[in-house]
Amino acid sequence: MFPTRLQTRRPARLASLGLLLSGVALPAMAAMPPAGPQPAQRATSKAVSKATSEEATRKAGQKGGQQDGQKGAPPAEKTEDGAGGRSSFGVDAAASAPERITVTARLDRARAALQPDTGATTYHFDRHAIETVPGGDNAPLNGVLLQAPGVAQDSYGQIHVRGDHNEVQFRLDGVQLPEGLTVFGQTLMTRFADSLSMTTGALPSEYGFLQAAVIDITTKNGATNPGGEASIYGGARDYFFPSLQYGGQSGKWDYFATGDFVHDRVGIESTTPRFNALHDLSNQYHFLGHLRYTADADTRISLIAGVSNAEYQLPNNPGQQTQFQEPSFAGSTLAQHLAGSVDSASLDERQKEITDFGILSLQKEIGRVSLQSSAFLRYSSLGYSPDMLGDLVYNGIAQRAARSVFSTGTQSDATWRVAPRHTLRFGYQVFVERNVSKTGSLVYPQTGADAAGNPEFGSTPVAIHDGSGLTGWIWGLYAQDEWKPVRDLTVNFGLRMDGVEEYTHQQQLSPRLNLVWTPRAGTTLHAGYSRYFTPPPFEVVSGGSLDKFTGTSAAPASAQSSTVRAESDHYFDAGIMQRILPGWQVSFDAYYKLAHNLIDEGQFGAPIILSGFNYRRGQVNGYEVATSYDRGPLSLYGNMAWSRAIGKDITSAQFNFDPADLAYIRQHWIFLDHDQRWTASAGAAYSLFYRTGHPMRLSATMVYGSGLRADGAVPNGMQLPQYVTFNLSLVQSFQDLFRVPFLKRTQLRLDVTNLFDRRYELRDGTGIGVGAPQYGLRRTILTGISQRF
Repeated sequence: MFPTRLQTRRPARLASLGLLLSGVALPAMAAMPPAGPQPAQRATSKAVSKATSEEATRKAGQKGGQQDGQKGAPPAEKTEDGAGGRSSFGVDAAASAPERITVTARLDRARAALQPDTGATTYHFDRHAIETVPGGDNAPLNGVLLQAPGVAQDSYGQIHVRGDHNEVQFRLDGVQLPEGLTVFGQTLMTRFADSLSMTTGALPSEYGFLQAAVIDITTKNGATNPGGEASIYGGARDYFFPSLQYGGQSGKWDYFATGDFVHDRVGIESTTPRFNALHDLSNQYHFLGHLRYTADADTRISLIAGVSNAEYQLPNNPGQQTQFQEPSFAGSTLAQHLAGSVDSASLDERQKEITDFGILSLQKEIGRVSLQSSAFLRYSSLGYSPDMLGDLVYNGIAQRAARSVFSTGTQSDATWRVAPRHTLRFGYQVFVERNVSKTGSLVYPQTGADAAGNPEFGSTPVAIHDGSGLTGWIWGLYAQDEWKPVRDLTVNFGLRMDGVEEYTHQQQLSPRLNLVWTPRAGTTLHAGYSRYFTPPPFEVVSGGSLDKFTGTSAAPASAQSSTVRAESDHYFDAGIMQRILPGWQVSFDAYYKLAHNLIDEGQFGAPIILSGFNYRRGQVNGYEVATSYDRGPLSLYGNMAWSRAIGKDITSAQFNFDPADLAYIRQHWIFLDHDQRWTASAGAAYSLFYRTGHPMRLSATMVYGSGLRADGAVPNGMQLPQYVTFNLSLVQSFQDLFRVPFLKRTQLRLDVTNLFDRRYELRDGTGIGVGAPQYGLRRTILTGISQRF
């Protein structure tokens, strides 16, 4: 049923990090033929899109069909653990019938084929690639994604893909999660993923709302991850990270659950270059459960539920005088009198973030039609607790803030294989959201003005309470046709209609067109155009009342507060992939985005809560080069990206900005604060003794950034210093180390982050919408042990 070479996977397949584009069959990663009669398929080494609907099915074999042992944990276990215990299908051979395995793989392939990425660029991380990243399942998800081209790191664990701020959507098994309020934490943990992919470029019409990148996580389940695993991981800065997972099958049911707890003293980036941050304790726990019922060969019901709960101390910055003070208060007599009365190194600011989500899906095959329909909900809340005296002294306001957003909705996707050359896809998404914001503030009241007209403030603070709530919804409809007019050319064209009814009320009809041409084996060219519509993030649009703070130490410099509007883009993308030699391939991709009402976000005030605003015009363009090599026990990858992101004329939430900055930006283009000109990453992995029951894997990764923006002579006019960090990982596995029947693989690991202890600055505290300074993590040594059972 499978190619023989798939039964024992090649170890050290780190190359798939750098460069598995959609439709790609890297060495030893060819997909299983689709179930049922299908036309003959011609494998390409690395296509930038699905060339036919059958090729979309082949992607499903790579992406969702890994349950059948093509890539992911089961084949890796077969190699690393030796010959015992499990079949290449990833389940106990004695515990599961082949018929059930075939049905599971077929449904997984059909689900993946619902959402092809024709003409877009997809970077795929299989299970082995994830394990090769330093930290493996313990690594934060953003740390894994930094290995893909065009991904720049920022403070608070944020990432920017192709020059966009936070327009990244996350999907679980193809279902998009509504946005939440998490700023620091990783709501979705790496250990939740059996595999994941990042899709960028000119996206087909099934992808809407957030379109800088689509992160699709194929979650672990009882078929791909049977049995249990317990792990303890930790080391420097009180890092303690225990975790547990268990999965299995019973009749038509399969189930999986995983949970972890994280305790460390580096929850948020340090505000100083010191080895240890001041006041940076973090406690977090996460849970994911996955339950599936396969009713018959054409029907499956699945339920995914997750919880994330995190508490953070906000790091202190010693020796500060003022931070977020409004100009009217900063130069006042009271501010000068209070300066130095509180030590900024001893503040006690805290933040708590909670996220709960659930997805219920029905998947059905009806002849030539494939369908998945899902209902979902997500609750996300964020609470900030100030240091009451310290925040008053440094900011002129001490504000206890609480925000929450409850989202529910439905998504349906269908594929109709009309004819051999035509595949129609259509569907919809609807999100209904309730956003609530409450604040309780202490401020100093204005009592008069001095001879020069500067305001005078009383020394007794007064309380101001404010709150708002709004229910709104966003929706999207799409239809597209994947057409193959000639053998080597695929055309995917479609329309998408989106609307938002929240703080703003807008709609847009968006055409999409993608072309993929494979002139010869090993060469693929693609080009595409997409019209994008991005609603403003409902959970970060400020709805507070400005007039309540008039005549206080927190009075804004400007009372103008236009509504944040949806962003409209014209997006162009083109690229080429070339296989040079077996196992070695190179790709080049270029993109250009013209934006109207470009959405950006920033931190304005002590609570680490992002607020949205618009630039009237925006431009983002760049290019990416990537290469990978994968042969035997050796894997190599490398990529480099250049990007430029600029904006002009801030047209919403103007009260957050200095009037002089607004006046300058109204007439001049400026770099966006998250613009980073050069980004690069590379990695290598080599496995020793990989044909034995005790393989050893050595891997290393590198991340380079030319630096984000900071204020200079003009807003965002300066570039921070460049940096490069190296990370190292050593993993030793043992099969049946303890000679106990119910214990399986034992794994020891040693990970070193920032091997050469480079001091580098992600933010210096200046720039449009930038809060406190943040420095990258200093050298961190962590060790762990995991035991399967």
